[in-house]
Amino acid sequence: MDDFEEYEDTPADPRDPGDTFLHERAVYRSDMAGDHRERFAGLPVMSLDDGVPARPDQVAWLVTDETGFGFDDDKDDTALAGELDHLLRRVNPAQVTALAVTGHGAANAPRLLARHARRLTRLRSVFLGFIEPEHWEISWIRHGDLTPLLEAYPRLERLEVRGSQGLRLEPVTHEHLRVLRFESGGLPGSVVRAVGGCAFPALEHLELWLGVEQYGGDSTAADLDGILSGAGLPALKRLGLRDGERMDDVAAAVAVAPVAGRLEELSLGMGTLTDRGAEALLSGQPLTHLRVLDLRHHFLGDDMMRRVRDALSGVAVDLDEQWRPEDDGWMYVAVSE
Repeated sequence: MDDFEEYEDTPADPRDPGDTFLHERAVYRSDMAGDHRERFAGLPVMSLDDGVPARPDQVAWLVTDETGFGFDDDKDDTALAGELDHLLRRVNPAQVTALAVTGHGAANAPRLLARHARRLTRLRSVFLGFIEPEHWEISWIRHGDLTPLLEAYPRLERLEVRGSQGLRLEPVTHEHLRVLRFESGGLPGSVVRAVGGCAFPALEHLELWLGVEQYGGDSTAADLDGILSGAGLPALKRLGLRDGERMDDVAAAVAVAPVAGRLEELSLGMGTLTDRGAEALLSGQPLTHLRVLDLRHHFLGDDMMRRVRDALSGVAVDLDEQWRPEDDGWMYVAVSE
């Protein structure tokens, strides 16, 4: 059979990943061009090649840097600066509400966008490391320091980041951010700690794909202390600590975390959660107040799955994708390379 005949065209889930927790394959559309997102922040993604619509504020503008992969030694004369200038000549900067930067230019984007803050007065949503309709490994996407972006845009409401190589962040106070998502095959512990050191009084959705140490995911459960205390996250409704190779330790920390008692949705899926982690959850503080507990992609046994469902009968528990360890005991996360 021809390979094209075997290929399955899979649409993305119509729900917004900033409103609930979606499985990694549900966030991106899969077709002959690869995996890519067609919407961001509830808006269709467009580039200038698609023309300028009557309402430029009702699209997420795609800005592309074709020069390379955003290496640390890239300077300000990379194509991203020119592409951004080109967009802002064609579109009134005050009508730009959402921007998506492809992986090529993500490392330079925070600094370059900060320079345009006085012009981009209505910018509310930014995606760094956006996937184009071509195949990209998540570990290829390079980043820089996110701090200048958050400092330059105090009214930013949404920040999503795909990839983590070179990613940096310093603790900041930001009054308006509502959604913060990191899609990563290996999120550095320094970034996890920095998020926990931030004050985000309006943040409702926080999602970290922790990943594996091989790709930079060196965080431990202790690095989550700032987040799990909830001190800087008074409005948090949805917490996702996902895709990690130390999920039993993460679950044990969540089970006694102050922030857990005020969550509506909790995701510990996409990783290596086993019966030990699930036992910790069941033995900790009650989780019956949750609307959703997402454990999809896990390594729980049949008996433990029944126990979780019985203990949380009033909660929408997602236990799809039950996996078994390899013969040598190895367990895998959903997204790494």
